[in-house]
Amino acid sequence: MQVLYEEEGELKVGAVLARAPASLQVESPHGRRSKIKAANVLLEFERPGGLELLAEAQRFAEGLDPDFLWQCCGAGEFGFQDLALEYVGRAPSAVEGAGVLIKLQSAPVYFHRRGRGRFQAAPEETLKLALAAVEKKKRLAEQIAQWTAALERFDCPAPVAAMKDELLYAPDRSKPETKAFEEACRKTGLAAAQLFARCGLLPDSHDYHLKRFLHEFFPHGAGFVPHPVPPAPGDLPLAEAEAFSLDDVGTIEVDDAFSVRRLGPGELRIGIHIAAPALGIAPGSALDAIARERLSTAYMPGRKFTMLPEDVIAAYSLDESGTHPAISLYFDVAEEDGALRGHTSRLERVRIAANLRHAQYDALNDALPLGERRGLAFEDELGSLWRIACALEARRGKPSAPGALDYSFQVEGERVRIVPRKRGAPLDKLVSEMMILANSTWGELLAERDVAAIYRVQSTGKVRLSVHPEPHEGLGVACYAWMSSPLRRYVDLLNQWQLAATLSGRRAPFSRTSDALLAALRAFEVTYARYDEHQRAMENYWSLRWLVQEKLQSVAATVLRENLVRLDGLPLVTRVASLPAMDPGRRVRLEIRSVDLLERALACTYRETLDGAAVTEGAADQG
Repeated sequence: MQVLYEEEGELKVGAVLARAPASLQVESPHGRRSKIKAANVLLEFERPGGLELLAEAQRFAEGLDPDFLWQCCGAGEFGFQDLALEYVGRAPSAVEGAGVLIKLQSAPVYFHRRGRGRFQAAPEETLKLALAAVEKKKRLAEQIAQWTAALERFDCPAPVAAMKDELLYAPDRSKPETKAFEEACRKTGLAAAQLFARCGLLPDSHDYHLKRFLHEFFPHGAGFVPHPVPPAPGDLPLAEAEAFSLDDVGTIEVDDAFSVRRLGPGELRIGIHIAAPALGIAPGSALDAIARERLSTAYMPGRKFTMLPEDVIAAYSLDESGTHPAISLYFDVAEEDGALRGHTSRLERVRIAANLRHAQYDALNDALPLGERRGLAFEDELGSLWRIACALEARRGKPSAPGALDYSFQVEGERVRIVPRKRGAPLDKLVSEMMILANSTWGELLAERDVAAIYRVQSTGKVRLSVHPEPHEGLGVACYAWMSSPLRRYVDLLNQWQLAATLSGRRAPFSRTSDALLAALRAFEVTYARYDEHQRAMENYWSLRWLVQEKLQSVAATVLRENLVRLDGLPLVTRVASLPAMDPGRRVRLEIRSVDLLERALACTYRETLDGAAVTEGAADQG
């Protein structure tokens, strides 16, 4: 004797080996023995064999019309054997009974299950709706297949083309257009951007990468909502000394400036002046909401998206030929050894004599260490600040890494110029040391007065934000609170509110457990990291664009480790599978096989090992 039974929703057959009142021991056609519940048995039969029964029953079921069965079964509940009897007009064979059962189970639109082997016909109205849905699904599947076939021919259907940005940056996999597009990507072996490019819908690779950033951070547009421009306070005292700033060409958010005044023989008073938007923008205001949403200015080659609107920046930026509100930090310094002899902080207005630019003052990077002059405005002041910066760096015990490079990208239309600059160059060191001095001094001031602030701390190599004034091991300072860029970073603006209130003798707007403070900390860490990722991605893209622009067939590179190399003169790292084993620091020549601007991918082949040390500058200073 054999049985047809149901197990985990699947019909199975087996030969009966033993029976008990509530169970049977059966052996499957493949020889596996198992114990099944008697209640799960749907049909007992002697012939044909188990596997033959299932095969013949499946063929019989394929010849049955579910609509005809639905008309035959009536409205009440029934067993599959009852319907089989009605259908064949006699006692059904095992094959016929099993075939009817298979058809009933495969047509849930027509028949609702009411237990093992028992069913009930769907109500007429329900059936009509279900059949309409099935037909709609069938037509949709046919439409998806047609769209997929067209995409495989690189002919993009209009409904898919209309969803290009969504499909590239945030696909909704429940939509038929997405299903067709992803199936076409799978069949062609192309990434989404590559498929659109083959269809002629992605002519600008830069636009593709830029829109990814905009879609993530500015889905409703990168413009600013209407906003007031709070007037700068005019009742602040005027600083005694005029100040000057030093920034890259194109900087519009001039956050910081410096002043140098001689107090007497061998003694200077240096001033670090930070723009003070916190004196006009109030916590909880409309402008605060704008800054809190953006959290930082986002940079990428040839573009930037400012944290604050341009008219607000213009009102508080330390632009030349004007008098602007600032929070100033003054130090009396011994000119001989750069020793600091006390400091004071003030809210005041500062006259800005000039906005100096690195491009016009780069000659001083070579002249200052040699004690030479170049006849530039504020050259003496810059020389004094550089010597003080060297003394500050030495006291911190954290010198700049020798030989390390930074790169600036100058994009003009379709062309790019990539200019390497040695990290720790005199003018860069001057600015960075003054900012470290201001941020650490003001951080200590707020900590001493138990005023909440957001600190940047580093321990065991990891840099993070904290509301507690902990050491920054990488900088060698007891605490470090970002306050030097309030026009460009929300953390600096928030800390400036705290500092301005403290210097004015008012209660600071945020406590250490403030929800607004903690939420800003968490949001800034995430957003700032994502901005940095996008900036590095776009620098990688423009480095590849430079290779294409210069029509290079080969490049020199320096081995970092294993098959990882850095191209000389570019901030571009890639893997070379054909690179033989060699020590880090060795220089090699690579043949450029392909550059994929959409995927930001570079394929190179090893050609030869070069003599000499790694190139550190100048390779990309072309075009």
